[in-house]
Amino acid sequence: MKAVFLAPSYPPEMQQYTRGLAEVGAEVYGVGDTPVHALPGALKHHLHDYLQVPRLLDEADVVERVTAWLRGREVDRVLANWEVMVLTAARLRERFGVPGMSVDAVEGFRDKQLMKERVAAAGLRVPRAVRVRTLAETRAAAEQIGFPLIVKPIAGAGSADTYRVDDAGGLDAALARMQHVREASCEEFIDGDEYTFDTVSIAGVPAFANVAQYLPRPLIARTHEWISPIIITVRDMEQPALAGGIALGHAVLGALGMGDGFTHMEWFRKPNDQGGDVVFGEIGCRPGGAHLVDQMNYTCDIDLFREWARAVCWGTFEAPTTRKYNAAIIFKRAKGHGRITRIDGLREFLHRHGEHVVEQRLLPVGSQRRDWKKTLVSDGYLLLRHPDWDRTYQLAMEAATDITMWAE
Repeated sequence: MKAVFLAPSYPPEMQQYTRGLAEVGAEVYGVGDTPVHALPGALKHHLHDYLQVPRLLDEADVVERVTAWLRGREVDRVLANWEVMVLTAARLRERFGVPGMSVDAVEGFRDKQLMKERVAAAGLRVPRAVRVRTLAETRAAAEQIGFPLIVKPIAGAGSADTYRVDDAGGLDAALARMQHVREASCEEFIDGDEYTFDTVSIAGVPAFANVAQYLPRPLIARTHEWISPIIITVRDMEQPALAGGIALGHAVLGALGMGDGFTHMEWFRKPNDQGGDVVFGEIGCRPGGAHLVDQMNYTCDIDLFREWARAVCWGTFEAPTTRKYNAAIIFKRAKGHGRITRIDGLREFLHRHGEHVVEQRLLPVGSQRRDWKKTLVSDGYLLLRHPDWDRTYQLAMEAATDITMWAE
């Protein structure tokens, strides 16, 4: 099994997928823009060969360089798990004639307007949305849809450049911040709780599935710096409150023609006084970011980096899928600017609840704090787990409120 894997070293979690491919018996041909000498030693160990390209996001150039590099060598798979590379991988698959999702299928997961049109065509509830490219088109769409509404990039990820707009003035302010965005979706705002539906699928059928809840929903967390965003994977996926969202997720995979690999979907459950209906948000044919795969691994005590590789290479999934825990990740943002000077409450929290904490990755004192608007991971995180949902929720909220990072 010879597998081309795009971007094997960055983002950093891609190194785990490279490991997974090697561990299930694939010869991994990495393609990235990191110089060979700068690749981590552990990653080099899992690579059979590596091509450095000057501009990884230049799709046409990458396709031509990889084609020339592999001339005379056959490959069996072309894979990517980073959002911005999934379409390049599809173009390479079509160039080489190897199995995997087509360009058209992947575009349905990458282009948010096309995505909603295809999901709606299957009779599923999606937000009303309009593709916009100019200020005039956006204002016309806002008048058609009505406020409040959401404006976001057609090919975005992770809530970047995504804004809730409540009136015409707010729309003008959002558009001023989005001048670098060439194409956007102007869509209906859906009120309600926000969840994920994540899978490792084989021929479009989930071999593994997961639901996680955002607390609060990402748009709110990306708007207020003081918030410590929380994501909790749900141990009990059989509860009636999730049934509609899980059924929606399965139907969306069929509507978009999913093949093999990870999917990460977001969906909404409206308040009970609004009927409690479920509404599709968006989906990518790649794993969720911000350590969500780590959370899922801790939920079941498995290695999804390896099981994804097994699924895309061999069409099998061998790990147990019994859900043992709710796993919560709590992202922290330092107060102030500059370098981290102290962390209050961490020692006390670990003393009280350390048995439930599986990772503590807060930036150490002396580190430069990060720009919270550019990364959900912010200034680090705690990851904890517990079999009981209420207890997991309580612990996560305690970490969010009782631990404070300071910078100056």
